[in-house]
Amino acid sequence: MLRVEAFLIAEQINVKKFRAEFTGNPFSASAFEAFYAQENNKFLYVLNYGVVGFVGYGDVEKSDFIKFLKSYCEKPVEGDFKEDLLVDVNPQAKLTFNYNSLVVPALNENVVRIIILNIAQSVAMDFYEKLGQEALDSTRKFTDELEKYGRIRISKTNLMKYIGKTLNVKNSIFDNLYVFNSPDLVWENELLSKLDHGLRDMFDINMRFRELDYELKIVQDNLSLFTDQLQHRESNRLEWIVILLILLEVIDTIVNRVF
Repeated sequence: MLRVEAFLIAEQINVKKFRAEFTGNPFSASAFEAFYAQENNKFLYVLNYGVVGFVGYGDVEKSDFIKFLKSYCEKPVEGDFKEDLLVDVNPQAKLTFNYNSLVVPALNENVVRIIILNIAQSVAMDFYEKLGQEALDSTRKFTDELEKYGRIRISKTNLMKYIGKTLNVKNSIFDNLYVFNSPDLVWENELLSKLDHGLRDMFDINMRFRELDYELKIVQDNLSLFTDQLQHRESNRLEWIVILLILLEVIDTIVNRVF
């Protein structure tokens, strides 16, 4: 029985720099990931969206490696974002998906890679769902103000800061979600294809992606509304300035004629 674990430690990992400085040749690698197959059924997977996966590593080894990897991280993440799965290798059994466990008829580098990849996507989705929910909650505060007062009670500067912060969250999510596609190798092997589809169903990857996408669309619509409100507020302010200038001009003209 193997335990497969994935930890999200940052929003980004510089995989290219890590590969250049890490000793060992990856089994599979690209600009976005590095997968290492080592002796004694030990596997290591580093993904650019801030996740590292382990198989066969002890607690001290994992802790030491994560500390080492943090020098290649951008925007470290606070909180405990972790996912794990038990894998039983049984040549007499069929591919079986259970709650928090999996039975596979064979184990090789590609099988392990697909398992870690799906767990990594799930733990990353946990983080993105948290960001999406925070963005949605913060926009709801302003929509509640619109419902209660008919306007947003916030200064222009603070509103622009809020919009900028929310857009950064939204961009951070979209910058990484594009990698949540299945690798090409799953289309070349029946077992890998069934394994990938089963794991995506187990972790609800596709459904969670759609839900997050829906939340982000709501946030986008709210931001557009807030921007319109800001422009309307500025337009009204300019109109009053013009009215005051005209009034001052009229007063000045009257004063000059009288005196």
